[in-house]
Amino acid sequence: MIPIEQIRSQITGELFEYSQLMLALSNYRKPRDVVSTLLNRGQLTRVRKGLYVFGSTWRRTPLVLEPIANLLYGPSAISLDYALFLYGLIPECVTAITSTTTGRSRNYPTPLGHFTYTQLSGNRFSVGLILQSSAGGSFLIAEPLKALADKVWTDSRFKPTSKTSYTDYLFVDLRIDEASLAPLIASDNFAAIEQAYATRKVLWLMEYLLKHFGGAR
Repeated sequence: MIPIEQIRSQITGELFEYSQLMLALSNYRKPRDVVSTLLNRGQLTRVRKGLYVFGSTWRRTPLVLEPIANLLYGPSAISLDYALFLYGLIPECVTAITSTTTGRSRNYPTPLGHFTYTQLSGNRFSVGLILQSSAGGSFLIAEPLKALADKVWTDSRFKPTSKTSYTDYLFVDLRIDEASLAPLIASDNFAAIEQAYATRKVLWLMEYLLKHFGGAR
């Protein structure tokens, strides 16, 4: 059995760590050299140091980037522009997979795509997260209202002077789809997000949304 067949027979998923590679190649005298050869041949792809995926011809299922984003750097959760796009709130296709994290803000250009991580404090990060399932594994993602709050808070370009400032920002700058946003106004997470952020910028956002869409506490 050739090395890549041996690895494929022992590793069921598409994303795996260096330790799994070494275990699969434990009968080789120089497993690191074998890995280097497989990388050069495109049979394996290094996402970052210690994290790999199979090359396209050896994949059993298509790669799903959201679980990879969680594993690439953590703790983290899909949020901001990429989450808003997934939820159909913004029209533009987002090329970078954006996440929030309690660690330092980071950027990872990888062979699979560009992954960005924006730092939040622990209490701001942890509120409004859900676990979603996919063919590539489960992943943490911010709920729509939380993803929007994360975007508003982290966007240094937006400096609201009053609640009316949010009209142009949300519907002209971000091009938020009002029909998709309206059902979120009944969310029970308003108070939790306000409490976690404890900042006027997000408080004004929540108050603006409630008034604009005629919601009630």
